[in-house]
Amino acid sequence: MGSIQWLSTESIGQTGIQLGQLTLALILSSLIGLEREMRMKSAGLRTHTLVGVAAALIMLVSKYGFGDVISENRIVLDPSRIAAQVVSGIGFIGGGLIFVQRDFVRGLTTAATVWLTAAVGMACAAGLPLLALYVTAAHFLVMFGYARIASRITLAESCEILVHYTSGIGAVREIMKLCAGRAYSVSDVAGVPPEAGDTAVHALQLRLRGRGDFETLLVAIADLKGVASVRRTGVQRR
Repeated sequence: MGSIQWLSTESIGQTGIQLGQLTLALILSSLIGLEREMRMKSAGLRTHTLVGVAAALIMLVSKYGFGDVISENRIVLDPSRIAAQVVSGIGFIGGGLIFVQRDFVRGLTTAATVWLTAAVGMACAAGLPLLALYVTAAHFLVMFGYARIASRITLAESCEILVHYTSGIGAVREIMKLCAGRAYSVSDVAGVPPEAGDTAVHALQLRLRGRGDFETLLVAIADLKGVASVRRTGVQRR
C-alpha cells in the first residue's frame, strides 16, 4: 500500500501539461536565441535554448518534485532549499568554463550544457524521470539539429585571409574589432612564422564567416594602421 502511494506521489507533475510547458520553453527560448544567432552574438541559438529549457525543468522540479515530503497545510521538510543551492553552485562551475581570448567568448554552450545536466540530475532525484528524459532528448535536438539550422541562417560564406602586420601597434585588435563591427565572426586564428630576417612584420591567418562582401572587408582591413598587406587564401561557399 505504501509503495502504491509512493508511485502515485512520484508521478505527480509528469503529465502532458508539464511536457507542454517544457515544449513552450523550448520554442520561446529558441526564438530568442534565433535572433541572437542571426546577429552572430557569442550566446546564440543553442545557448539560449539550453538555458531556457533547463530553467523550466528546475522550476518544475521545485514545484512538483517534493510532493512526498509535503503534507496538507504543512511542510514536513523543505528539500527545495537543497535544489536552490544546486542551482547557485552549478553557476560557479559554468562560469569557470567561460573565458575570453582575443575578443572571443568561449565555453558559453558548454556552461549551458552543464547547467542543463544539473537540472536533469535534480529531476531524476526528485522522482520526475519522464521530464528528465524529455529534456535530455531536447538537449541532443538542440546540440545536433540546431547547429545545422544556425549554420544555414548565419553563414553564407567562409573565407580565409592572410594578414601581414607590424607588431606593437595594436593591429590585431583593430582587425578583430573591424570584423565584429561588420558582422563577421572569426572562427580560427593562427600565427604564421615571420620571414627570415624580418622580425618586425608578423603574419596572421584568419578564417572568417559572414554574409557580407569580403572584398570590401579586405579593403577596410588593408587601410588599418599597422597592416602591411592582406589577401584572401581560400573561399568556401555554403
